[in-house]
Amino acid sequence: MGAEPAHSVQKRSSTILPQSAAAARNRLPPKGRSADRAFNNVKITILCGLVTILVLRGTIGLSNLASSDTNTDAERRYLNEETERIVAAIRSDDDLTDSDDYASRISPNSSLNSVLGPRITNWDEDKKLWRRRNPNFPHSVDGRPTTYLATASPPRPCESAAADHYLLKFLKNKVDYCRIHGIELVYNAAELDGEMSGGGGWAKLPLIRRLMVAHPEAEWIWWMDNDALFTDMVFEIPFHRYRAANLVIHGYPDILFNEKSWIALNTGSFLIRNCQWSLDLLDAWAQMGPRGPPREEAGRILTSFLKGRPDFEADDQSALIYLLVSQRERWMEKVSVESSYFLHGFWEGLVDRYEEMAEKYQAGYGDERWPFVTHFVGCQTCAGNGDYPAERCLRSMERAFNFADNQVLNELGFRHRGLVSPNVKRIRNESVTQLVGDVDRFGIRNSLSGKRG
Repeated sequence: MGAEPAHSVQKRSSTILPQSAAAARNRLPPKGRSADRAFNNVKITILCGLVTILVLRGTIGLSNLASSDTNTDAERRYLNEETERIVAAIRSDDDLTDSDDYASRISPNSSLNSVLGPRITNWDEDKKLWRRRNPNFPHSVDGRPTTYLATASPPRPCESAAADHYLLKFLKNKVDYCRIHGIELVYNAAELDGEMSGGGGWAKLPLIRRLMVAHPEAEWIWWMDNDALFTDMVFEIPFHRYRAANLVIHGYPDILFNEKSWIALNTGSFLIRNCQWSLDLLDAWAQMGPRGPPREEAGRILTSFLKGRPDFEADDQSALIYLLVSQRERWMEKVSVESSYFLHGFWEGLVDRYEEMAEKYQAGYGDERWPFVTHFVGCQTCAGNGDYPAERCLRSMERAFNFADNQVLNELGFRHRGLVSPNVKRIRNESVTQLVGDVDRFGIRNSLSGKRG
């Protein structure tokens, strides 16, 4: 078996996206970072001194007053708890990039690194060799390419219990779809890269890159936001259409290139092939992502370039549109902008039509007749700062989840009592009429067996 191939590295020729010299300087670790760490150390030192004084005072006082052992133990516990609480509070103020590991990281402007890490240049050959040496990890099964669906949620609780509840429901929905269609699900709840955190959708890029390198057997990585869910549990990605594509994303080419609209594409649900081209795209895409002044200045560039974009810091969707439009010849040959089905479906025009869809059509279309994905763009229920009222969003999420869940429950002989009700009712008794009647109305079993009707 021999040693596994090392990832090759090369020098970067230039910065991919246009930024000023000031922005380039801002990519270096801020000069004030070491001062912040020193200040935190001073705070801890002062804290330790205060605790020592309290302990001595308590000891002397207890000795003079001959307090009971019970009071002594209680005071010691109190001091220990206060010490742990204050130290934890101080440490919680530290940014991930304040760790000792950050000092050892090479600046993204160095010759060996991109924003996302060491630059990889020979991935296609390395991956091919790995697959040949590891045949037990196939890159396709029954003609279907090995696909990893990646999604994520914040490492901390949402602003409300209801928002956390719907994160769980949306995860359940993704688990169901992946089980039915033989897709590997990766759910991340860790902040993998502090520089790419802080909103704007950037945190997905380091996760996707790491999944590619960690799973050479994966042919496709499929990203889906945590506020998107499958509402057609039968529809499957038509991978045969994308043999020449490395990126599949929902959008409209006319408004992408003619209008340069900042909503011409949606990065809430897209597929990217595990290959060198994709790694290069991620490196180029991430140039506007580092938090702080670089992201703020990039936001101003994007607002001036893209039609209708408000003035705010750079986001991943606007950056990708900018990249594809400004470097069309380099990238677009391998990009499939998909609008024949709803890889992303904006929720506001869909959730109130589910009953009509169920009456007129059946699962499997994936388009406006029965949307493949319903995406709750603008709700931001976890952060609690959405563009729509939280109650409206949560009610619509319940409808979307139940609409999808009915397609799964049907196999078990149940369905929800209504699209706004979590309660279910029996629709047939399989203990009496096994496999008789409309058992697989939605085609779930056909999907599991690979036999599509």
